[in-house]
Amino acid sequence: MKIVAIVQARMGSTRLPDKVMKIVAGRPMIEVLLERLSRAKEVDEIVLATSVEPRNERLVQHVRELGYRCVQGSEDDVLSRFLEAATQSNADAVIRITGDCPLVDPVLVDEAVRRYRAAGADYFSNVAPPTYPDGLDIEVFSIAALERSARETDKRFDHEHVTPYLRESGRFTTDGMQHTRDLSGLRWTVDEPEDLEVIRRVFEHFAPDLHFGWQQVLELQYERPDLFKANQTLIRNEGATMGTGQKLWKRAKQVIPGGNMLLSKRAEMFLPEQWPAYFSKAKGCTVWDMDGNAFTDMCIMGIGTNTLGYGHPEVDDAVRGTIDSGNMSTFNCPEEVWLAEKLVEMHPWADMVRFARSGGEANAIAIRIARAASGKDKVAVCGYHGWHDWYLSANLGDDENLAGHLLPGLDPKGVPGNLKGTVFPFNYNNYDELEALVNRHDIGVIKMEVVRNMGPENNFLQRVRQLATDRGIVLIFDECTSGFRQSFGGLHKLHGVEPDMAMFGKALGNGYAITATIGRREIMQAAQSTFISSTFWTERIGPTAALKTLEVMEREKSWDTITNMGLKIRDGWQKLADKHGLSVNHFGLPALTGFTFNSPHALAYKTLITQEMLAKGYLASNAVYVCTEHTPAVVDAYFEQLDPIFALVRECEDGRAIEPLLKGPVCHGAFKRLN
Repeated sequence: MKIVAIVQARMGSTRLPDKVMKIVAGRPMIEVLLERLSRAKEVDEIVLATSVEPRNERLVQHVRELGYRCVQGSEDDVLSRFLEAATQSNADAVIRITGDCPLVDPVLVDEAVRRYRAAGADYFSNVAPPTYPDGLDIEVFSIAALERSARETDKRFDHEHVTPYLRESGRFTTDGMQHTRDLSGLRWTVDEPEDLEVIRRVFEHFAPDLHFGWQQVLELQYERPDLFKANQTLIRNEGATMGTGQKLWKRAKQVIPGGNMLLSKRAEMFLPEQWPAYFSKAKGCTVWDMDGNAFTDMCIMGIGTNTLGYGHPEVDDAVRGTIDSGNMSTFNCPEEVWLAEKLVEMHPWADMVRFARSGGEANAIAIRIARAASGKDKVAVCGYHGWHDWYLSANLGDDENLAGHLLPGLDPKGVPGNLKGTVFPFNYNNYDELEALVNRHDIGVIKMEVVRNMGPENNFLQRVRQLATDRGIVLIFDECTSGFRQSFGGLHKLHGVEPDMAMFGKALGNGYAITATIGRREIMQAAQSTFISSTFWTERIGPTAALKTLEVMEREKSWDTITNMGLKIRDGWQKLADKHGLSVNHFGLPALTGFTFNSPHALAYKTLITQEMLAKGYLASNAVYVCTEHTPAVVDAYFEQLDPIFALVRECEDGRAIEPLLKGPVCHGAFKRLN
């Protein structure tokens, strides 16, 4: 019987890229593993099984130079890769060793092979159940069983992880060995940077000896637990249950503060430890994760950017034409002139436009121009839990202004000293509060959204407009979110109130980066007296996308479509709530509609919805940012799947514990805002 040890390794690890070539004991980790494994007496040949991906060539070359056979196969179908390696090696039985286990012990491998022979089983291991430290995993199985597995199962999970079908299908004879003590909580594998740190410390301790036994490592762990502390919170075999996106999200948080560039897209805001986090493709209202799973997006649709759906063909074709013609030049792009003229045409009160690429930039530009025009630094902002801090670089001042307005976790001590006392928040629909600020401080600018989670009351917008006019204050409407949702242009058009400046973003380019600040000529000209300039505000893709987006919007009257569908969705939530005897509150514009359960468990219920709908193929939360691709059929199917989850919520309100229903932590809280 020929016994072949197949070492599974590749360079494309999601959590720790190139890990098998990381240096351990002065050598690439794969080399250390192979040298330790080569001392196993029951092994006739050692083969490396990797994939055909070009990034693995460095690994293949190094291992071949060491004198080992390398077989390259499928990147994702590791089972077929193993079968190919076993077939080329004329193996009768295979030992599966993973390349992230440099502490593999040849004595333990020999013991497993001898017990496999004695048991006469199809499959033998020390992992079912696991009792040895993670990193000493050994599986032995016949080539016949491997071939049968490849024929009988077409599940992606089985083919990616090689042996689940052998262990769990019940179609094979299995046996195993267990340690007298359960040591499965010890972690000696390398999946994360913390793991690599621990393994390096172990080899440094035993240096220059490379062939110490696993029981010596165990004694070291008991004697020097400090050497093993770095990775002890990590979970055994977590990678087998995590999707590619979850693994990448975990890796991202090591190199990006908070994990990404936008709070609203953090995985913890939706479904901690389960959210796919990253996409490979998006089209219409469907998103594909990095593992190829398709989800209908009944959630926030790119944070409200894609009102025409993902990848609109006309918009994308226009952008492709720009790419073919060139995106940047020493000259200016003509599209910015055409787009400026279009926005002014849509808003007759405005005369001039400045462009940027993000909402934060548009806010900063508007404030800077308005301050220059008014000659005053102080700004009254219709604030809500610190969102104005986000855009204005946390330039709130004294304790009076800071109280209750910072995001949780933000430190007032980080406020720039030269900006303190310049921004004064007031609450929407509280005219008296604003008037008091204007009377008490020399306010030069009022910045606010047209509508928050509820509409204006008691002529609030008209009174603000009159106050600004009477006191010579520049009035800015922030329409980065609300623009093009209920009208062709700014939401303020529906309320009959004209600001001095307005900002647009999000929906303007249907997913391409473009924002606009428009305003009256006498105010916008003040941009000439202060430095407002950026190279990438002159690129061509943004204005091109915006022009085509506006053309499609105008032709299809997209704002009517998404408003009407948003009202239908809101009505659907209410009907489900009534059906199951639940109390809910609704918030947001119809096209940015959301709801909350009136319950102390509201966040847990929101998490439950996301968890259960994800399993059904939906990205869902307690809000839907509507796009034209949300057809009646799509929405009806969504509510059909949502109905039994509302029934679960009813059971929890009646006393059933919510915690056992959740497979992970409750999502983080978010602010009810237009986003």
